[in-house]
Amino acid sequence: MPLFTTLQLAFAFGILGNGVSFLVYLSPLPTFYRIFKRKSTEGFQSIPYSVSLFSAMLYLYYAYLKKNEILLITINSFGTGIQLIYLTIFMIYATKSAKIFATKLLIGFNLVAFGAIVGLTYIFANENDLRISIVGWICAVFSVSVFAAPLSIMRRVIQTKSVEFMPFPLSFFLTICAVMWFFYGLLKKDMYIATPNILGFSFGIAQMILYAIYRNRKQQVLPDLSLMDIKEIAIDMKAVVVEIIQENVDDENKNKINKQEEVVSVDEKKDVEYNKQDVALTTSNV
Repeated sequence: MPLFTTLQLAFAFGILGNGVSFLVYLSPLPTFYRIFKRKSTEGFQSIPYSVSLFSAMLYLYYAYLKKNEILLITINSFGTGIQLIYLTIFMIYATKSAKIFATKLLIGFNLVAFGAIVGLTYIFANENDLRISIVGWICAVFSVSVFAAPLSIMRRVIQTKSVEFMPFPLSFFLTICAVMWFFYGLLKKDMYIATPNILGFSFGIAQMILYAIYRNRKQQVLPDLSLMDIKEIAIDMKAVVVEIIQENVDDENKNKINKQEEVVSVDEKKDVEYNKQDVALTTSNV
C-alpha cells in the first residue's frame, strides 16, 4: 500500500505551489519600492504584470468552472489583487507614453479579451466540460505568455550586459513555482496546468544562467540629481558660456587692433615712399 495517495500528493504539491507562488507575487516588491522611492519607473515595463494579471483572472474563471479547485482559487485571487496594486503604482510614476501603453494592455487583455472569453464560452459552449476544455487551452497559452513575458527583459540584459532590470529572486521563484505546479497538474491529470509549466521551468533556468553571466558587470545607473545640483550645473554652464563669449570678443578686438596696425604700417610705408620720391625729384631738379 503506498504511503500517500495520488490526491494527497497532488494536494501537497498544490500547497507548495501556493506557497512558492505567493513568494513569486511578492518578489517584485523591492522593484516597486525602488519605483516609489525614486518616483520613476526607470527602465521597468508593465508587460509582465499586465499579462500576469490576465493569467490570474483566467485561472480564477477556470477554477470556477472545474469546481473543488480551492488551491487554484486562493493563489489566483491573491495574484489578481497584488498585480492590481503593482500596476497602480506603475501608473502613478510612469511616463506618459508608458501609461498609455499600460492602459491599452489593461483594456485589451483584462476588459475586452477576458469579457469576450467569459461571454462567448457561456453563449456558444452549452456543456460545462466543453467550457473547461476551451478555457483550459486559453489558460495554458497565457501561462506560457506569463513565462515568456520576461523575454523582453532578458533581451535588455543581453544588450546592456546588466541584470539591473531582471531581479534574481523573481527568476528563481518562477523556476521553483513551475516545478511545483507541473507535478500538481501531472498528479491531477490536468494537462492545462502541467504542460505550460515545462516551458516555465526552461525560461526560469535561462534567466538564472543570464544572471550568473552578467551579475558582476558594472551597472550603468544615472545619478539622481537634486534641484540644487541642477542649479549648480546651470550656473557652471552659464559661466562657461560667458567665458567663451568673452574669449571671442577679445579675439575680435585683437584682430581689429592688428588690422589697424597693419593699415598704419602700410600708410607709414607709403609716406616713406612719397618722401623718397620728393627727395628724388628735388635732387633731380637741383
